[in-house]
Order: sequence, then C-alpha cells, then structure tokens
Amino acid sequence: MPADANGWSSINSSTNREGASTLECTSTLRTLFLTGAFALISATAGAASLAPVQPVAHVDLSRFMGQWYLLAAIPTSYGENAYNAVESYTLLPNGNIHTGFVFHEGSFDGPYKHITSTGYVRPDTGNAVWGVDVFLFFRAQYIVGYLKPDYSEMIVARDKRDYVWIFARTPHVPEEDYADLVAHVRAMGYPVAKLRKVPQRWP
Repeated sequence: MPADANGWSSINSSTNREGASTLECTSTLRTLFLTGAFALISATAGAASLAPVQPVAHVDLSRFMGQWYLLAAIPTSYGENAYNAVESYTLLPNGNIHTGFVFHEGSFDGPYKHITSTGYVRPDTGNAVWGVDVFLFFRAQYIVGYLKPDYSEMIVARDKRDYVWIFARTPHVPEEDYADLVAHVRAMGYPVAKLRKVPQRWP
C-alpha cells in the first residue's frame, strides 16, 4: 500500500475509493473501552504480580513515524478479526502523534474500518511510553517494548499484559524474525498462545 510523506493520509484516501465507512474516534481502543470498561479496570490478578514492561531506552520519533503492518496481536475486541491491518503515525508540530489504524473486518473483502487517535509522549521515557486517548479523561498505556535497531520491527505492550501488538514495516517477515518477535512477547510475560496472526495480502 503506498503511503505519502505523513505515512497515513494515503490510507485515509483509500476509504473514499472503496466507498467504505470511516469510523472517527479518539483511539484504536475506544470501542472496547466504551463497551467493556469494567473488564479492563478489573485486570487479571496474574498481571498485577508481574513487573512493569521494560520500555526500550529511546525511540527516535522521526524514524518511528510512518506505516506499520500489524503481523500479530492479542487484540482488543474491536480488532480481533482484522485483515490487512495497518497502523500509521504522524508527528504533529506540538509533539503529539496522530495515529491512523485501518483494516478490513472479517475477510480481505470485509468492511473497511478507519480509526484515528492521538498519542501523547510521556516525559522522561525516551519517547517509548505514550498515553493514547481512549475516551474522556482516560488515556490507554502504550509501551514500545521492543524495537529492532533498524526500525523495521517493533512490539507495543502494556503493563496489564492484556493486549500486545507485533508490527513490521513490511506485511511479512522471515519465519525466524517472527519467532524472535514471539519470543520477545513471551519474555514480557504474555501468554503467546493467545496471539492471533493477522492475515496480510497485498498486490
């Protein structure tokens, strides 16, 4: 999928080409939190006993911006049946991050979904920990728990170990790379049996 300099507006324009509905909300997690807030507040007892996820030491935001293909996830209920899922980031002049998350629901030809949100980098975290708008007065935790030195692969995690997302700059990676990414997720304390590979198919 081609991307412009901002890495997401070309995805947004494809919504018009496909004639699909565009969902505007304040976070990729918003729907889940609106419909299942109590489940999130009462996170698993096992997660409470785990040490916080260790963020990477530093994220160069200019290199981090752009388009990321979602390879696998322990997803929210909203994206649990996603195909061709792509997340893109644009650094705003005020230092915040515009996020666009797009996918087809249920199949490669399923309904096209587009969600936007805003990320806020938390101070003194090396740009590796963000708060992402979910709904009024609430920001979800976003931790860059792994980032390959060449910025080609990364993992977004949470201290609760409820959700995790594995991303790459390409829709597919070598099997040994994927196995290494899963190993990182396991080392963070996640039950990797819950990971769902996200189908990716592009021309």
